[in-house]
Amino acid sequence: MKYITVILDGVADYPLDELGGKTPLEYARTPVLDSMAPFSLMGMAKTIPGGMSPGSDTANLSVMGFDPRIYHTGRSPLEAISMGINLSPEDVVFRCNLVTLSGEADYASRTMIDYSAGEIPGSQSGAIIKDLSKELSTKEISFHAGVSYRHVMVWKGGSDDLDLTPPHDILDKKIAGYLPEGPGSEILMDLMVRSSRFLENHPVNIKRIKEGKRPANSIWFWGQGRKPALDSFYEKYGQEGAVISAVDLIRGIGISAGLEVVQVENITGTIDSNFRGKAEAA
Repeated sequence: MKYITVILDGVADYPLDELGGKTPLEYARTPVLDSMAPFSLMGMAKTIPGGMSPGSDTANLSVMGFDPRIYHTGRSPLEAISMGINLSPEDVVFRCNLVTLSGEADYASRTMIDYSAGEIPGSQSGAIIKDLSKELSTKEISFHAGVSYRHVMVWKGGSDDLDLTPPHDILDKKIAGYLPEGPGSEILMDLMVRSSRFLENHPVNIKRIKEGKRPANSIWFWGQGRKPALDSFYEKYGQEGAVISAVDLIRGIGISAGLEVVQVENITGTIDSNFRGKAEAA
């Protein structure tokens, strides 16, 4: 018997007045999901172990059969694996979001406006990360472009004992209380401040502002960790499998577990994704 696991990450959303008080999932026409339901197992599961921070990294490790209390070494290393970055034991990997901050002269006085810089497309964010890499990289620090606003920074010999805050947790809040803390935090702060100065006049941002879009005017570090060591999914469960996702995190889990990663054109992880292509590939 073959199984298909469908992960609906955040699909339900909140009830909306414009949908008559229904959530988007309640309002949606779902004939395929409806046809699957009579042959499915449905229930509730606790995917975040007690004491661990809730996030798609820990939750999806759980869903795919890997206890995050054993296998979780950080979010960003899984993304780096998906991006084909070779990691050594001394490397610490950080998620490097392109974000939109307010424009106060003092960096610490700014507000987190948008954790995704207006869902900046990869064609623009890739150019920004390429230029930032030339400006900020050292022998120990390197930047790597991912999808949309999601990128990574690798710090050879860096510290992973840092207190970092996901930018989506502090929308519309002053960043002063959420800046990096811990060993090496001054290096991360220097990179963030320098990035904001460099990006202020970047051609991509000038163009976005003219078009009424939010600029990617700073980088933001979070989700740090070291190289993961997942067991083979086949050896662990006696089943083969495949992963279809636009997101490096999910692909990274799949690659680390020895699953096939199916490539589908024009998938983005956002509302404009090629959903039909994903379904046909599945």
